[in-house]
Amino acid sequence: EADALPSTIASPHAPSNLSVAHAVDAALERHGVEVLIGMCSPIAIHHYAPLFGIRQIGMRTENGGAMIADGYARVSGKVGVVGAMGGPGAALLVPGLAEAMHASTPIVALVEDCAVVDTDKNADEDLDPFKLFASCAKWIRRLNRNDRVDDYVDMAFRVATSGRPGPAVLCIPRDLEFEAAKPGRARSANMGRIPLHRSLADPARIAEAADRLAAAKRPLVVAGGGVHLSRAHDSLARLQDDIGLPVATTSQGKGSVDERHPLSLGVAGNALGRHGPAFQHRQLIDEADVILLVGNRTNERGTASWTMVPPAADVIHIDIDPQEIGRNYEALGLVGDAKLTLEALRAALVERDLTGLRSARSALEAQIRTGRGAFARLADPLLTSNARPILPQRLMAEIDQVLTSESVVVSDASFATLWMVSYLTALRPGMRFLSPRGLGGLGWGLPAALGAKVAAGNAPVFAICGDGGFGHMWSELETAVRLGIRVI
Repeated sequence: EADALPSTIASPHAPSNLSVAHAVDAALERHGVEVLIGMCSPIAIHHYAPLFGIRQIGMRTENGGAMIADGYARVSGKVGVVGAMGGPGAALLVPGLAEAMHASTPIVALVEDCAVVDTDKNADEDLDPFKLFASCAKWIRRLNRNDRVDDYVDMAFRVATSGRPGPAVLCIPRDLEFEAAKPGRARSANMGRIPLHRSLADPARIAEAADRLAAAKRPLVVAGGGVHLSRAHDSLARLQDDIGLPVATTSQGKGSVDERHPLSLGVAGNALGRHGPAFQHRQLIDEADVILLVGNRTNERGTASWTMVPPAADVIHIDIDPQEIGRNYEALGLVGDAKLTLEALRAALVERDLTGLRSARSALEAQIRTGRGAFARLADPLLTSNARPILPQRLMAEIDQVLTSESVVVSDASFATLWMVSYLTALRPGMRFLSPRGLGGLGWGLPAALGAKVAAGNAPVFAICGDGGFGHMWSELETAVRLGIRVI
């Protein structure tokens, strides 16, 4: 039966007896969706999804479902799709979508709305989705016609993956799901991956940025989560290798570069405390005269409460979202995709006189090496402690010994994130360490790790959670066992 279904229900040759739910699933398939996260609603969409080769991940709670979708999207680079019933189910999506909104994760939420004929009659589960999702979604619409399924599904995916990614919410009345779908024009576009479009910053500003970096005495790169979103790891690594720029990251940006590289400082921002690795590089950070921010929101945690960037530093900021440039630091703005813009910036830099940067490199590497040694001596009593109960730092040291470059590590909020970013090592550019630093809500770690594992396949996935965060979402252990999602 699945083989007999058309690849797009919007084809003029589609059978006339297929429903709106079939059409939605066909559109999901066209956008490359392989996983639909949800329990039972929207009911017909879940029911027909297997006919289109879409696997259902049946979670225990809708908030867990949104977090699973978040972890899946961050690792796969594809849109996470989650379904929910209206009313209370939709309300439970809010924490997960809010984290995704601030962390720029592409999610499409399909919410089963009350039947059209029951609207504004105090029907069960009738809750205004436009007010509910206003602060945690880029786009909210209600599908209300059986001949516009592809229009609205396409819009949801386009919004989720365009510019700065984020959640899009499509509400579907339950009676409309079962109506016959009216075919429209055939479509083939796949908008299920990020970045959907890549744009290059203004070449004149790239040239100006190259001039400033080439003339800098003590430049520094601070890489944020936008490097991962753009898949710009290799471009950043070439800038680090070829030009000799030292790189620190935010928590979200951890894994942007190999942390064993002689010019890597590790995670700064809120990990700049005495027991964090970047604490030993504080002088280097404080004396930076030109700082290049890449995919960085300059938020509270990523800047040590806005104290990390020296007041006299000249700031250059690469970001896909122009609203983030200049939000907290006046900067030369390079509005564009991180990967393309970093590649153009490197090309401009190699054409300039880099004598100063190259002559300073040896001393800079020695300074970073000294800082690493100081951190190792300070952290050693914690990392080797035999105290009972086991110290988190000792646990991190043991995990660090078994990590491979393909491993994925997911932390919960609060101290769990700090343990992960401070004591685990990124072994290659692009290695993934996920944390809920969009908003920092507890309970995210376990379900996000399940989504990460679904996306990561055979790669090992570790979930680092404190007992408080784990207590919020421990019910998703049943999801892991039932579906064989092997998270450590």
